[in-house]
Amino acid sequence: MKKYHISRHHRFITVGLNYEKADAATRGLFALDDASTAVLLDRALEEGIDGLLVTSTCNRTELHGFAQAPQHLIRLLCDYSNGTEADFDRVGYVYQNQEAIGHLFRVGTGLDSQILGDFEIISQLKKSFKLSRKHGLANPFMERLVNAVIQASKRIKNETGISSGATSVAFASVQYLLARVPDIANKKILLFGTGKIGRNTCENLVKHTGHDQITLINRTQDRADALGRKFHVRVQPVEALREEIAASDVLIVATGATRPTVTAPMVPADKPRWILDLTIPFNVAREVGVKNGITLVDLDQLSRITDNTLQQRRSYIPQAESIIAEVHGEFNQWLESRRFAPVIRALKAKLKTMKEEELDNQARKIDGFDASQADVVTERIIQKITRHFANHLKDSDIDTDDSLELIQKVFQLEIPQR
Repeated sequence: MKKYHISRHHRFITVGLNYEKADAATRGLFALDDASTAVLLDRALEEGIDGLLVTSTCNRTELHGFAQAPQHLIRLLCDYSNGTEADFDRVGYVYQNQEAIGHLFRVGTGLDSQILGDFEIISQLKKSFKLSRKHGLANPFMERLVNAVIQASKRIKNETGISSGATSVAFASVQYLLARVPDIANKKILLFGTGKIGRNTCENLVKHTGHDQITLINRTQDRADALGRKFHVRVQPVEALREEIAASDVLIVATGATRPTVTAPMVPADKPRWILDLTIPFNVAREVGVKNGITLVDLDQLSRITDNTLQQRRSYIPQAESIIAEVHGEFNQWLESRRFAPVIRALKAKLKTMKEEELDNQARKIDGFDASQADVVTERIIQKITRHFANHLKDSDIDTDDSLELIQKVFQLEIPQR
């Protein structure tokens, strides 16, 4: 089997946890906000991490980077989140080298999403890479890998039906309400938070419930006003939050804060009320759910809502995996060529030195020697020789290590250490 080398000094490692083993509460412990991520990246750079990508979403938190051992990345994750190493040992996972690369491809293409075909993660990967570059942790390997994942994601989205149909957290929320809340068209709905999930939820509410008893509240008033105008729904200031919660039959929270924005004293137990918490970590205090008449639903419960759309999406998995294999293979070819490029450069330099020495020698021996013409011919010969060696090293049937060692030995090449 062809061996693909990642780094001479470190391994490419992924450490993380996701919805498969970690429930919403545990994922909340390991969630990283923008400020924590920035400090983590600075610390990683100080500690000699060579390239690091940090992703933290509702469904997962992962660190992808070069380190001598997984424990280094696990410690960084625990130091800058509320999770412990004992928690990580219980629910976390570690991938290294090619397994880590393959995992990132599956994550970025929606195959590893809690809702199959959800491509929201790709925008998070782009954002994460920009942050890594800003903090000096976006090496050429990371940049090439992220671009390859983006390429695979685009192809899968365009060439397969794996993202067809309306299936998302926002859609699942509305489906839940339609299926479980009696007379939903006449219920008062309050949406608190107008980030991306909040906006999508609002759009789905308007589209599928068909009534105008929807109220928006957001901590930034301008954003709520803009969304209210777009969907023709009522907007209230954040100061009216308690009053609006008391008046609501359904409360949807998508505030994206690091601690609960809705606490038990804010929610009266005076009538049946459904509360959907679409955030990680939880933005609705768990004590709210024990009150009489209150039904509190989190992301994990919503993700279990499946329909024919998801079943149909599964039929496209083999086609998506084939695209991933193709793009992953191209990335591996680049990775391998990057490893032998220093040898080819050293070989070309050695041949050029030999050429110059020989041309000088012939110019002294031969009267009227055409040095310029000889230079053109010999340069073309050097290009052909080095191309033949490069093609040989790309051949999957040869042992690249042995070939590189032989080339260096025969031509007595000195390879600069980087």
